[in-house]
Amino acid sequence: MDGGIPPQRSREPVAVSGRIPLAVVVVDADGLVSHWSSGASRLFGTGRAQALGAPAADLMPVSGALGDSGPQGRDEEASDDDFGPELGNSLRGRVLYPTAGRARMSGPGERRVDLLWWAYPLVGPGPERLLVLAAESARLFGAGGAEEEERAAYERIAPGFALHTEFPAADRLAERLPDILPHMGPAASGRIVSQMLELGYPVLEISRQDRVPVTPDWGVPKYRERENRSWRAGAGAAAGPGTAAAPAPGTADAPDLEYAAVRERLEFLNEVSGRIGTSLDLATTIREVTSAAVPRFADFAGTHLRAQVLAGEGFPDGPPDVTTVWHRVWVEHNDEPGRWDDTVPVGEAIAFPEHTPFFQCMVTGEPVLIPRISDELGDRISGQFEKRDLRPLINGRSILIVPLKARQVVLGFMVLLRRDGREAFDDMDRTTGAELAARAGLVLDNARMYTYQENAAETLQDSMLPQVAPRMAGCDTATRYLPGTRLGRVGGDWFDTVRLPGSRSALVVGDVMGHGLNSAAMMGQLRTAVQTMAALDLPPEQLLRNLDDLAQRLGEHYLATCLYVVYDPVESVLRISNAGHIPPVLVRAEDGRSELLSIPTGAPIGVGGVAFETATVQVAPGDRLVLCTDGLVEVRGEDIGVGLAALCESAAHPAASMDEACDTIIRALGVRGGGSDDVALLMARLNGIPPQDVAFWQLAPDPREVGRARRLVREQLEAWGLAAVVESAELLVSEVVTNAVRHAHSGRVGLRLVRAEALLHCDVTDDDHALPVLLGAGRDAAGGRGLRVVNSVARKWGASRTRQGKTVWFEVAVPRGARGDSGQHG
Repeated sequence: MDGGIPPQRSREPVAVSGRIPLAVVVVDADGLVSHWSSGASRLFGTGRAQALGAPAADLMPVSGALGDSGPQGRDEEASDDDFGPELGNSLRGRVLYPTAGRARMSGPGERRVDLLWWAYPLVGPGPERLLVLAAESARLFGAGGAEEEERAAYERIAPGFALHTEFPAADRLAERLPDILPHMGPAASGRIVSQMLELGYPVLEISRQDRVPVTPDWGVPKYRERENRSWRAGAGAAAGPGTAAAPAPGTADAPDLEYAAVRERLEFLNEVSGRIGTSLDLATTIREVTSAAVPRFADFAGTHLRAQVLAGEGFPDGPPDVTTVWHRVWVEHNDEPGRWDDTVPVGEAIAFPEHTPFFQCMVTGEPVLIPRISDELGDRISGQFEKRDLRPLINGRSILIVPLKARQVVLGFMVLLRRDGREAFDDMDRTTGAELAARAGLVLDNARMYTYQENAAETLQDSMLPQVAPRMAGCDTATRYLPGTRLGRVGGDWFDTVRLPGSRSALVVGDVMGHGLNSAAMMGQLRTAVQTMAALDLPPEQLLRNLDDLAQRLGEHYLATCLYVVYDPVESVLRISNAGHIPPVLVRAEDGRSELLSIPTGAPIGVGGVAFETATVQVAPGDRLVLCTDGLVEVRGEDIGVGLAALCESAAHPAASMDEACDTIIRALGVRGGGSDDVALLMARLNGIPPQDVAFWQLAPDPREVGRARRLVREQLEAWGLAAVVESAELLVSEVVTNAVRHAHSGRVGLRLVRAEALLHCDVTDDDHALPVLLGAGRDAAGGRGLRVVNSVARKWGASRTRQGKTVWFEVAVPRGARGDSGQHG
């Protein structure tokens, strides 16, 4: 390792073969030598036996490095301004970071020796605290000396450090260090090598662009220049495998131009890094990664991803195998357009056969390189695939397959091909391709995680939004929800519709303050609470008061606005209570005029201690009510009144359907805030229920009125043409009226039938506040037989308290086509 070949003189600029002795010395915490290489023996003139345990500063008499009390061998003519003070400090343990420089020492026979040196501080459990590398700088240009002009040029060469990833030779250092330093165990050498690679690899800086590594195989490279002053590194072992650079004009072959090739590849990787990852969109990232390789690095690039990655289903489980499905997500090539569309179509899902290089790459997670695919090998690979001929694509080409990994899991792989006539892939290309794939894998994993989180957030949001029925009793509805563009597209806006007793409907719109998953979770809790309390038929103001109390119990950060509307289609009236929400818009069917309803605003849910009020608004059949959240009308820096005026204007626009009316509003207002906030929109057309579809009777609290109730219901249903439901309706009315008559105190019992769409609604009211309870069928539950009949026969039923007592209601499904036109009232 330490021997050298004498340089050769030439009038032509050539690369000079040779090896320069490299001294390797390890110093302990006391400044004593613990390891001393044979190169150090030749350079400093002291054998290993004498050097071990001796002070390092005594063995390396560096001028200007050891101060006035330096060793006897010091060159007295040198001053402290000469080369070497930093090395002297290093030898005395005063260095805390890697340093390098040039030094001068007095060699054997009073010969002055100029040195190049690198010093590394060491840490760890062993005694090693300093690693010193040194070489004689004069040997760079041969033992015969140099002309003054050449010497001045060589003086500009400076030792330095560089990232070890720039030089393939750095990987061999760990293998060679135990040979360079006998008696050093693998643990100590491993610690030293890892610290060297972390602190910086030793190099010679020839210029800002040229840096040459000091390799363990051959020491410091030699140089020779002549007429064109062209600097080049030593040949032979200095040139790594896979060198692709061409010789400089006018020079002999120069495999040492590996360094230029390394720089070119680093520039390529830096360029690629700037081109990929511009978006978190998975499809965009895939196109960027694939297109980055063509044409500069390859002629063909195809990217395959596992199905779970492409679908955004989370991190793949387990290593891939022959059953793993891969999707070819993008192909880029510089052949004529469409040439490979049939052979390797984008979007194809495929499981790769076992005995192929593709399978080898995906199961090992390592690059697979085939410098040239022979016809025989191409035929064998192509034969593994059914119903496709890959031979025109791969035969005679060079192929490199690199895995796309994240956290040691293969997410996909990239197939790179070079056509015949272009230089084949080599080991350096394998390293470059692996680095490209490593960077691409991280970017793809980021996009995959973003897609997964987006899908999870949208699934959560969708699960919390109701499936609103487009038709309820006397009311048609249409809704829109637009997720915001920030914070994972998840927000706290919601809408809902709830069927209430008496053919009424509750319309709800709310907005939890804030964005993100927390707001969505709060929204889900509040929405569930509203549904539960609405089913109890609480008055609007009482429902909001209860919701406010609940929000305070859940936490101090629960703040929301809410608009709660109860529509009675029989009375054609709205009862509205507001908790800090923007007011609704009412569009009158009579003249198409729209108005912003003036109702008490109220305080947001969660503030506490504030009373809520209920406003009553009379409506007519055909009127439309529009409820929305502030994301539709609010723009930062603009008065919200501008947005509300625009909402009124767009809501009044004629539309052929409810859905078209919603789309008109969204088109007019949906982008006012830039889409950053989510938007909830609920529109209801208030059709009402005609008087001829309603029948009402007053009954006395007398058991004999049960028979009269059955007769009245039968006559009314026959008059409506609903004979198909007479039997079940009579049975249900008999049970419910019996219960009301039995528990009524002194007031009368009310019986109402409402014909609405495909349902028959029946309400029975009395002045008793105790709600009936459905009991089991045990022996002690004989009194609950009536409710068990109702529960089994009715489509739906329920009971709720009113100010005067309670209401028990049920619904019966009306067969299609059974509706008539006549009506009767009692």
